[in-house]
Amino acid sequence: MIKGFIAGLAVANAFEWFAHKYILHGVHRPGQPRYSPVPKSMESHWAHHREVRKQQFSDDCYVEGVDHWRTRNEIMSLAVVAGVASIAFYPISKGMSLAALYSAGNYYYVHRRAHLEPDWAKRTIPWHYDHHMNSNQDANWCVTRPWFDYVMGTRVVSSADLKEANPLGLPLPAALSKTLTQAIESVFPAKWVEHKPKLVTAVQAENEQNDAVA
Repeated sequence: MIKGFIAGLAVANAFEWFAHKYILHGVHRPGQPRYSPVPKSMESHWAHHREVRKQQFSDDCYVEGVDHWRTRNEIMSLAVVAGVASIAFYPISKGMSLAALYSAGNYYYVHRRAHLEPDWAKRTIPWHYDHHMNSNQDANWCVTRPWFDYVMGTRVVSSADLKEANPLGLPLPAALSKTLTQAIESVFPAKWVEHKPKLVTAVQAENEQNDAVA
């Protein structure tokens, strides 16, 4: 049960990376808008990016809750994915099935809280703050934990204060975090950029969304 649950967490993190990159952001196409197999989710997500970059990482859709269409879209998407995954995993591993349900609920909690409490996000999930506020938004795909960003080479750190204590993104004793970081980054190193995260103007944010979904 425990091994299955841990394996399920890893699978969920991998799916989080994949879905964020290919479904929510969409795939670049020369001379055309990005392609997503779920265009409504991509539209919702780029609207989310626009609001976050205009409002210093806050997004009012989480204040409005289910009255806002983007909140409803996120909840429904998570419910569908969690439901299908839990049913598919159940014959294989009850632990993995449980992990699918837990991961969906945890994703919504973490993501919602991050955009309601930006200071909490910077302290707790700095990789996601980097995803939105870094000049390159096509990186740092994980939200809850940065595991597969390290594995896939997409953890791009913009400044030292936005570098997590360890690649697991877990609160561990300093000595253990340092040892763990050295061991993991010897195989899966994080990348760095020279400039710090920056906010963009409302016009720039609007243009970013238009370029993505027009």
